[in-house]
Amino acid sequence: MSQEQDVIIIGAGPSGAIAAALLVKRGYRPLVLERATFPRFSIGESLLPQCMAFIEEAGMMDALQANAEVLGFQYKDGAVFDRGDQHDQFRFEEKFSPGWGTTFQVRRAEFDKLLADEAEKAGADVRYQQEIIDVDVSGERPKVRVRDLRDNSEQTLTAKFLLDASGFARVLPRLLDLEAPSNFPVRQAIFTHVEDRISSSDFDRNKILITVHPTIHDVWYWTIPFSDGRCSQGVVGEAEVLAKVAGDSPMDKLKQLVSEAPDLNRHLANAVWDMPAREMTGYSANVKSLHGPHYALLGNAGEFLDPVFSSGVTIAMKSASLAAEVLDRQFRGEVVDWEQDFAQPLQSGVKTFRTYVEGWYEGGFQDVLFYDEKAEDIKAMISSILAGYAWDTDNPFVRDSKRRLAVLVKICRGI
Repeated sequence: MSQEQDVIIIGAGPSGAIAAALLVKRGYRPLVLERATFPRFSIGESLLPQCMAFIEEAGMMDALQANAEVLGFQYKDGAVFDRGDQHDQFRFEEKFSPGWGTTFQVRRAEFDKLLADEAEKAGADVRYQQEIIDVDVSGERPKVRVRDLRDNSEQTLTAKFLLDASGFARVLPRLLDLEAPSNFPVRQAIFTHVEDRISSSDFDRNKILITVHPTIHDVWYWTIPFSDGRCSQGVVGEAEVLAKVAGDSPMDKLKQLVSEAPDLNRHLANAVWDMPAREMTGYSANVKSLHGPHYALLGNAGEFLDPVFSSGVTIAMKSASLAAEVLDRQFRGEVVDWEQDFAQPLQSGVKTFRTYVEGWYEGGFQDVLFYDEKAEDIKAMISSILAGYAWDTDNPFVRDSKRRLAVLVKICRGI
């Protein structure tokens, strides 16, 4: 049996849900196929203020604000960075770029389900437990072979266009041989959720805490508080380095590494580690192209840099917004160029994030963040990037990121 759709979206995570809602607003009824059943666990819990613009554009802001408290979402207004006895914080409302200056820290299970439910309420057809087992984009209409995991039945669907929002599952890159190596080292994340019982007077639950390991400066920790006294706690480092950490299990290694960071260990001194720890290795990914005949890749399905600045969901939502606009124009008969209209604008922001991710691990951007004498205007420009405004070319540290950061590093290092 073959059924034709306007648009098939693979995956109901943030990029899939946002894309679906935006297409519904433009008069289409996309079909969203999701392998899992929501809610389901995911990391990437610390949103950036730039995300709020895309949530608002998709018509989901009222639902988010109405449900934030009951779902345990934590108001977020900035980021705190710790490295030994060096500390600094960035308040996103004091950023250079216009736009939202606050957001939330969320459990992704509940957050993703909220967005998917809102897309469905708006008119998208969202189907769960649907596994994509084959894709053919060689003809005039792409074909998708789908297995219903509830009864193992299969069907072939055709569509005018495919959007891959499958995240780390990377369905189209895997099936269409689009994967390309990342130029980042193989890093590993170990993470869990804990009942944090943090009572430290110097801990701000309204901000994500990024802690640098006291002796291995490319190993770092995230602490993302939720509003119910729990937090997401993780550590990131090169896989070879974390493999040498004492411990028989991921939880043993995570606890050992936390114990090596004095301030973080103090914050979590009374924590209840009541969930198993998980691992993710080699998560950085790239592709040969973000689009092809009758398809485009959204969010992590296309490229994932690193979790250090929580850019993943922002990039995912930006890609959904761009794709929905280009696809609408294409469906209305306009001539579009997916490279010029979608890939290049998306990559301009990804390139900005990449500059600061690379600078973080090299150490130069860390030195900038912890420099005591930052000018307020420069701090505001950096705060904009940390808030997700990586596409704001009015910001010199976006427009000319590599050169500007290199100059700043030299100043902070006294070179």
